[in-house]
Amino acid sequence: MRALAAFLTLLAPATASAAEAGLPQLNPATWASQLFWLVVTFVLLYLVLSKVALPKVRVVLDEREGRLRRDLDEAQRLKTETDKAIADYEAALAAARTKAQVTADQTRARVNAESAAAKAKVEAELAEKLKAAEASIQATKARALGNVDAVATETAAVIVSRLSGSPASESDIKAAVAAVKSA
Repeated sequence: MRALAAFLTLLAPATASAAEAGLPQLNPATWASQLFWLVVTFVLLYLVLSKVALPKVRVVLDEREGRLRRDLDEAQRLKTETDKAIADYEAALAAARTKAQVTADQTRARVNAESAAAKAKVEAELAEKLKAAEASIQATKARALGNVDAVATETAAVIVSRLSGSPASESDIKAAVAAVKSA
C-alpha cells in the first residue's frame, strides 16, 4: 500500500494540472473512492465470472474434449478396420495369384501333353504315308523295270526293222537286250 501511495504522490503534480484541465478522474482527492469502487467492481466481476460464466465455459471445454476423445477413438477403430481390410485384400490377392499360377501351369502342361500327342499322331500318320509312298514307288519302279525289257525289246525291233528294212528275230533282239542289260 505504501508503494501505491508513493506512486500516487509522484503522479500528483502531473495529474493536478490534468485535473484542473477538466479530467476529474485524475484528481488525487477522489482516488480513494475510485480505488474502493475498482475493488468492489473487480470482486463482483470475479464472482460473476467464477460462478456463472466460467462453469459454462468449463462445460463447453469438457464437452469438446470428450467429443475429440470419441472422434480419436472412432478414427483409431476405423484405422484398425481399414488395416484389417487391406491385409485381407492382400491375402486374397496373393491367394488368387497363386491359384491363377497353378491353373496356368496345369493348363500349360495339359496343352503341351495334347500337343505332343497330336504331334506323335501326325508323325505316325506321316510315317505310314511315307512307307506307303515308298512301297508304291518301289512297286512302280519294279513294274517299270519289268517293262523296260519289253519296251527295250520292242524299241530295238522297231529300230532294226526301220534301219535294215527287214524285221529281226525276236530271240536275237532279246539276246542283244540281255547282253546290254548285263554289261
